[in-house]
Amino acid sequence: MDPPSLALILRAAALSPNPDERKASERKLNQLQHTPRHLVRLLQIAVDGNCDMAVRQIASIQFKNFIAKNWSPEGSSAGEQQRILQSDKQLVRDNILVYVTQVPTLLRSQLGECLKTIIHADYPEQWPRLLDWVNYNLQNQQIYGALFVLRILSRKYEFKSDEERTPVTPIVEETFPLLLTIFNGLIRIENPSPEIAELMKLICKIFWSSIYLELPKKLYDINVFNAWMILFLTVSERPVPVEGQPTDPELRKSWGWWKVKKWTVQILNRLDSRFGDPTLQTPESKPFAQMFQKSYAGRILEGHLNFLNTIRVGGYLPDRITNLLLQYLRNSISKKSTYDLLLPRLDVLLFEIVFPLMCFNDSDQKLWEEDPHEYVRKGYNIIEDLYSPRTASMDFVNELVKKRGKENLPKFVQFVVGIFRSYDEAPAEHKPYRRKDGAMLAVGALCDKLKQTDPYKSELEHMLVQHIFPEFNSPAGHLRAKAAWVAGQYAHINFSDQNNFRKALHSVVSRMRDPDLPVRVDSVFALRSFVEACKALVKLADLNEIRPILPQLLDDVFISASPFTQATAFWRCLNTSEASDDSDDMGALAAAGCLRAISTILESVSSLPQLFVEIEPTILPIMQKMLTSDGQDVFEEVLEIASYMTFYSPNISLGIWSLWPLIVEALVDWAIDYFSNILLPMDNFISRGTAHFLTCKEPDYQQSLYNVLSTLMTDRNIEDSEIESAPKLIEVVFQNCKGHVDHWVEPYLRLTIDRLQRAETSYLKSLLVQVDLKENHDVYLQVANMLYYNPSLTFGVLHNTGLASIVFDIWFLMLQQKKKSGLPANFKREHDKKVCCLGLTSLLALPGGQFPEEAMQRVFRATLDLLVAYKNQLAAMQASDAPRFQNLNQSLDFTYQAIANGIAQHAEVRRVEIEKEMQKKAAEAAVTFVPAI
Repeated sequence: MDPPSLALILRAAALSPNPDERKASERKLNQLQHTPRHLVRLLQIAVDGNCDMAVRQIASIQFKNFIAKNWSPEGSSAGEQQRILQSDKQLVRDNILVYVTQVPTLLRSQLGECLKTIIHADYPEQWPRLLDWVNYNLQNQQIYGALFVLRILSRKYEFKSDEERTPVTPIVEETFPLLLTIFNGLIRIENPSPEIAELMKLICKIFWSSIYLELPKKLYDINVFNAWMILFLTVSERPVPVEGQPTDPELRKSWGWWKVKKWTVQILNRLDSRFGDPTLQTPESKPFAQMFQKSYAGRILEGHLNFLNTIRVGGYLPDRITNLLLQYLRNSISKKSTYDLLLPRLDVLLFEIVFPLMCFNDSDQKLWEEDPHEYVRKGYNIIEDLYSPRTASMDFVNELVKKRGKENLPKFVQFVVGIFRSYDEAPAEHKPYRRKDGAMLAVGALCDKLKQTDPYKSELEHMLVQHIFPEFNSPAGHLRAKAAWVAGQYAHINFSDQNNFRKALHSVVSRMRDPDLPVRVDSVFALRSFVEACKALVKLADLNEIRPILPQLLDDVFISASPFTQATAFWRCLNTSEASDDSDDMGALAAAGCLRAISTILESVSSLPQLFVEIEPTILPIMQKMLTSDGQDVFEEVLEIASYMTFYSPNISLGIWSLWPLIVEALVDWAIDYFSNILLPMDNFISRGTAHFLTCKEPDYQQSLYNVLSTLMTDRNIEDSEIESAPKLIEVVFQNCKGHVDHWVEPYLRLTIDRLQRAETSYLKSLLVQVDLKENHDVYLQVANMLYYNPSLTFGVLHNTGLASIVFDIWFLMLQQKKKSGLPANFKREHDKKVCCLGLTSLLALPGGQFPEEAMQRVFRATLDLLVAYKNQLAAMQASDAPRFQNLNQSLDFTYQAIANGIAQHAEVRRVEIEKEMQKKAAEAAVTFVPAI
């Protein structure tokens, strides 16, 4: 099919108002997608400037999606690996480089993603000439295209180390001299355009990716390194052009020249923290670090201080850059050489730059009034902290009083107290509300230091009563919120007057009905601190003033505020996460932050199961979407939420059960790396929803579980380490469904033995070199579990398959194996010993003729040895953690205490017997040994 005909089908599939025509076109596209040259024709349409832009965009999306799914054989079955002909791949590689920089920005992002997929799969083996293309175009008129491709290429190795970084060497050796020449030329251009900023930004990104984990050997050449440092220092110290800066705050911080500034500062910081600190280097790299401190650290510090002075004189700095500058200054505190340089300007920095950044500001006020949900999200999002000037300021102050507290803590505390006093003395209409906010933040941030330091620790209660608690009734909402937060920070101090504790608690509870959402949320989290300080909710209930309203308040705040806040913010962030591959794109990171906040909330209300029922309608759609391939970047966070919802809810609803098929499908398709995370909610489904798991047939969860486990455990391409959670899931089934899954004993046992037999081959071949039997460890735990579930049925299956002898021989061998230290080599955990004991003791109940007498004796001895080992392990606990052991023992009723003591006594007798046997054997060996003369 020629490109014009394919373009018509694409248009109909996406834009036709007739649903039947759209479906027919979609079917046609599905039929065409694996035909020769189809991928090439999609690329031709996407780059055809004469074609309608809507159709070009549709073609580029189809092109991107098909390449993402089918280009690399990883994760595909053998039949799918050849879906793209090698000749078509070569045509795509030959042409995509030409067009990727010629198409409009909207399409370039799509083709850039394609190029990323191809480079990650093909370079260098299948695309050895790529670097030649880059070098050629860096020296001709296609500099932007070469830099665009080189950025993608270098990013492939950004987080690689050791041998995986080998291809970086030729990339740096061949391209860095050219980049250096280009960069030198760019900074000499007068009145540079935004296009120049884009080129400089790409060079900075390439450098960043190339040095992120390891410094390339070429840069250890002092002359080469100095040439780069001169460029970065020049750019970082040069003022950003005033002309052309956008007035809109969001556009301004993303303006090209500010991006260049951010990347240069980020590179200088990374060079210092990763390679320039002598205390963190190996003997080989230490001289380079010492050179860096001597030659560059001081100039970087001076430039950063001058840059920060922009804030002091009322100029503009993007938040991210401010954060980076303060990070460098914080790291300079612990080094004597840089601290000495910082000292003359420290007071100005601390009191005129850092502290004002800690204060409530115009942006905070705007967000508080216009979008309080977003204000809350930013305040409790750890990802935001990476970009926040306020957080960086708090970190700087904390580091200062921690490392240089003797000379700095007293003057900073005096400064804060001075703000408190001036606030108290000012008339209401002139009170410095925002500076009071900053001072309260400082007090809260320094909580740990102040609680440990004389003379401040004895004055904390007075300070709270005098300067913090009154702000619970402040006309300024942000001060009411800050009062709640600070009170929570100090909830654990010893109040000399318990009435002050009660006053603080009552104030926190009362603010949970504040008209402003941020105040309510801060009060909720403060209440958690007071609950922990009380050690138990029973003590809270004794406080008559809040007993009648506490449950309702918790319901109101958690249900109407926090989960909804985070869920709403999550959808908003998700909608922006596709916009750019720039590291400043906060959409995906913020979405992950929202999910982590939801997890924190769910954990905090774990003692109130009914709340989970009310939260579920808000959270379920998020889980249903993000447990698919759309949620690969946040899959771990979503699984954690699913674990909470399946564990703490009064029961597992049908809505939550709808997550099971999504989890299973993801596990088989692409989520094998998350198997250990998947284990938790799957365990909860089976152990807490046992009846539904056993009785439901649409879908059939029992069959579904067996299908996924058999798929994974019979796949010879999957390593044992990747499916360690599979046997654990089998254990969950048989431990929770005793008497109801007899029909699954043989299938699961055969599955387990099949995996064992494949591991057995390597074991038997390597037996003479003492191979580690770890690969069989979980297999035998499952045999033990099934024996405990039904010993007669399980042993019958082993006997009928002819595997009983080899299974027990190897099991006993594993039980007997010791390390050089004399400790068991296998089944080292308490849990493993208990499971083995249960399985082996189950055999003792078999009828006389079913299990050979000699084998029964081995079982009996092995069981006793296990009990001794288990007893000894409980004794690593009694000696090292006596209170815990005592609590465990006292928690047992009299019957079980008697059993435990009987086992312990028997184990002690058996230990003595074993020692005597060993001594006897040693004596016999000594008698028979005749030394040579």
